[in-house]
Amino acid sequence: MRALITGISGFVGQFLEKRLLRDSNIVYGTTRSQKMSNNYIILNLLSEQDIVNLLKDIKPSHIFHLAGMSNVKQSWSHRIHAIESNTIATITLLEAVKKVNRNIRVITIGSSEEYGYAATNSKPISEDSALRPISPYGVSKAAISMLVRQYYKADQLDVIHLRPFNHIGPGQSLGFVTSDFAYQIALINKNKQEKNQIEVGNLEAIRDFTDVRDIAEAYYKVAKHGKSGEIYNVCSGTGVKINKILDILLSFSDKQIEIITDESKMRPSEVPIMVGSNEKIQKQLQWAPKISLKSSLYDIYQYWLANV
Repeated sequence: MRALITGISGFVGQFLEKRLLRDSNIVYGTTRSQKMSNNYIILNLLSEQDIVNLLKDIKPSHIFHLAGMSNVKQSWSHRIHAIESNTIATITLLEAVKKVNRNIRVITIGSSEEYGYAATNSKPISEDSALRPISPYGVSKAAISMLVRQYYKADQLDVIHLRPFNHIGPGQSLGFVTSDFAYQIALINKNKQEKNQIEVGNLEAIRDFTDVRDIAEAYYKVAKHGKSGEIYNVCSGTGVKINKILDILLSFSDKQIEIITDESKMRPSEVPIMVGSNEKIQKQLQWAPKISLKSSLYDIYQYWLANV
């Protein structure tokens, strides 16, 4: 496989690169501004001609399109950027692929946020569930999934769309719930915070968490064996309350910590339950997560202990 990973320096991109290299695949990556390797290319994903030139140069067999805005909360205050960096950049990439080589397999990365208010009961969400996104980020990703179907049917592109649910792991930036909790707990345990208090948002929401290393494995399996034109959920299939996440992380702490609710951490609109069905990817590709939630949270905490 000659793989191109857009957004390779991001959270998932780094783990995906390691997974591909483990099987001796050739890996190239694009970044916005950091060229940390000879195989990393600074690329403007809004320039179709720049993408065309790159594809002709490196001749990838597979593209993992990971680049774009990833923070749901930030999309509320940067709506234009969310649509531009997620939806428009994906269209530009697919147009370039159409011009250069329609046999390149493109894996586009969506989100569970595409489903939005489709999660109205405790039943796991399948790929056939209605798309009712409630955030600008969710709208930007839902648009991609619809465009992917069009490019597959109308232009015969070899494209597959993935909808990962919450993914977590060591190295994830702040602005995501597990990193935010672990970072604050690590600061306290390293005596770098004045008060033994951490600020939290909504602890009642239920989410579906999967370790980033399992996510990378799923992306790789889909690239190798997934069915063109299809959409796959990537998730654990198990719902976990945010307060349980906090309790597990607090169990790693050597100090007693007070919990303070911060209204600014609440989203303008939030789905109370978001749990996916991974039945399709399990049956078709024999993928299922292997890393336990507690192990993943422990690794996240250890990462922040070493980096605060």
